[in-house]
Amino acid sequence: MTGRTAFGRVLRGKGTGRGGDGSGGSGGTGGRGETGARDGTGGRDGTGGPGSGVPGARRAAGTYDGRAEGPRTAGRTGGDGLHGAPARDGRAPERAGGPPPADRSRRRRSAPGRRPLRRARAFGLRTRLVLAFLLVAAVSAGTTAALTYREARNALLQTAQDTAVSSFRDQVQQTGFVLPVQAEGLEEVLRDLARKGKPHPWVVFAEYGSIRASSGTSPVSTVITPELRRAAHADPHGSFERVVKDGVPYLTIAMPTVFRTGPEGVLPTRLVLYAVMRMTDEQVNVDALLTAARDGALPGLAIALLPGLLAARSVLRPVRELRQAAQSMGSGRLDTRIPVRGSDELADLAHTFNESAGKLQHSVQELRRAEERARRFASDVSHELRTPLAGMLAVTEVLDEDAGRLDPDTARAVRLISSETGKLAVLVEDLMEISRFDARAAELHTDEIDAAEAIRKTLENRHWTDGRVRAELPGGIRARLDPRRFDIVVANLVGNALRHGGAPVTVRLRVEARSHGVPVLVTEVADSGPGIRPEVLPHIFDRFYKADAARTRSAGSGLGLAITLENVRLHGGTIRAGNLPRGGAVFTVEIPLHAEEDDG
Repeated sequence: MTGRTAFGRVLRGKGTGRGGDGSGGSGGTGGRGETGARDGTGGRDGTGGPGSGVPGARRAAGTYDGRAEGPRTAGRTGGDGLHGAPARDGRAPERAGGPPPADRSRRRRSAPGRRPLRRARAFGLRTRLVLAFLLVAAVSAGTTAALTYREARNALLQTAQDTAVSSFRDQVQQTGFVLPVQAEGLEEVLRDLARKGKPHPWVVFAEYGSIRASSGTSPVSTVITPELRRAAHADPHGSFERVVKDGVPYLTIAMPTVFRTGPEGVLPTRLVLYAVMRMTDEQVNVDALLTAARDGALPGLAIALLPGLLAARSVLRPVRELRQAAQSMGSGRLDTRIPVRGSDELADLAHTFNESAGKLQHSVQELRRAEERARRFASDVSHELRTPLAGMLAVTEVLDEDAGRLDPDTARAVRLISSETGKLAVLVEDLMEISRFDARAAELHTDEIDAAEAIRKTLENRHWTDGRVRAELPGGIRARLDPRRFDIVVANLVGNALRHGGAPVTVRLRVEARSHGVPVLVTEVADSGPGIRPEVLPHIFDRFYKADAARTRSAGSGLGLAITLENVRLHGGTIRAGNLPRGGAVFTVEIPLHAEEDDG
């Protein structure tokens, strides 16, 4: 017989059944023609026979989860156990396994204040995989344990409850009462009923008008609630209720006696019998079920940790190998491959990585071979052109000397040939120089020199001592430099400023200390031209780059700034280009003041 956590009515119906989660019952005890809720006990026929005075008990369509129709009864049991409901004083119990709500709110408020230590390591992929595996295992184990506990608890309580209600109803039906009821002899009848109690001993109480009697020592029960009394008087088919009194669970059953006036008609006799049964054994069994469910779930989680670690390892091993292979390829070892294991998604990833690495290696090798061929070609061509160019330069010098004695057109042609031959010679020399940088064959021969004096010699040798170039060169600055390469740096920057910028060009020299404490020699070359366009600045040191795409010929070889960049790098320095606020371009070279000699 299934009852609500509050009080239930015993319905008339047929059949004995069992529903889910203790909700309702299929049938009950009672007369024909009415079908009760699920989970009832009793026969098809009504139990209220002539002269018995007790109708078929009417069953409540209740549940064990604490959701009851009608008024909430203090002391009724809840859904988390036989004593999981509020006590009779109406105070809600704390949830098992967790702190009170106030504690949880305090913990939530204090959580943001904690600083996660080594968050990246603590919540890495391995940790997340293991936690996810444990979470799934915990949810599965908890769900299984909760469902098993609920079904076993409901079956246990339902069995005890149905047995008690059915037995009490049968005993009351078999007992005859003489009306009006007299107090004499009533206690003996009640004791006789109590001795037949199932599945545990009962204490039977009787109420008839002002008469109160019981099979125990007290004629009035403190367990029977006013709600159960009202339900018993309101419904002639009987009611029951589970309550907790001082931590002890009880099942209380109310069975009013009636006169049957017909197949469906009954008249109350005002005599109500109550049975009070302790459910201590059931509570012990329910607690044992809860302990068994908890103790079974915790070892399961511990055991699930091992496959979680193995699963994380199987997933992370290809990822770790992929990371190591990527690092190896980043360091230049393009022949790196990772082993392919199995046929899952990670194996497909490894296979795809190996294919991509193979294609990348092939492409890089082709590019390197093409670059090597281009360097060799430029070097070979430059070397092959040096000998004929030397002869051509000697011839053009002779022609230049005799150009004054030639007619104007011929002299102009001779001077043009001489000028273009000189440009070609410069281009060949620059190509040979850049080829040495590409082949890492350039050598640095340093010496401690006076930087200001070296710049003056560069300007004097190019005849830039007129008003076109201004020099701000403080004396006494000595630096360890390669004189030839430093001369090329200054000459290329000043020449570039004169050709593409505007006079006057200013050369400044100073010493600065960087944040790491290393003093550097700073050389600035600024012009008075329009400056460098922003879209040109990122490419200003590229080889053969033309700032003006429409200009097919340049005054220089197109390699001057690229050679300057390589010479500065060879000294361990840096060079940058920019624009002055007042207009004009500025090139800034920073070289360590005491650079060590580097042979390439």
